Amino acid sequence: MGCLGNLLWFIFGGAVSGLSWCLAGCLWCITIVGIPVGTQCFKLAALSFFPFGKEVRCGGGAGSFLLNLLWLIFSGFALAVEHAVLGAALCVTIIGIPFGLQHFKLAKLALMPFGAEVY
Repeated sequence: MGCLGNLLWFIFGGAVSGLSWCLAGCLWCITIVGIPVGTQCFKLAALSFFPFGKEVRCGGGAGSFLLNLLWLIFSGFALAVEHAVLGAALCVTIIGIPFGLQHFKLAKLALMPFGAEVY
């Protein structure tokens, strides 16, 4: 089911979602200071392209908190709103509920990506 879900996800919205993460990563990588943030964006872009069958565990410390704060101010809020709106729109239909739940998972990650690990 995960392979079929990932294929349908990629065709019907995952590509756009992943590209928005890649765009954020490219913008962060413009400066040397933003490269660690950009690499995290690229990791989450891979998750955004194919989210089914993957689990996310959140953790972190003071460094993660500070990076999450900067992230939220400059990029995270826009990505979280994008995922929340798409998730709400997909949850209107019964068939779209699994895809909407994946968008809600990504919206949570868009708010606090640092300290999160994907398994």
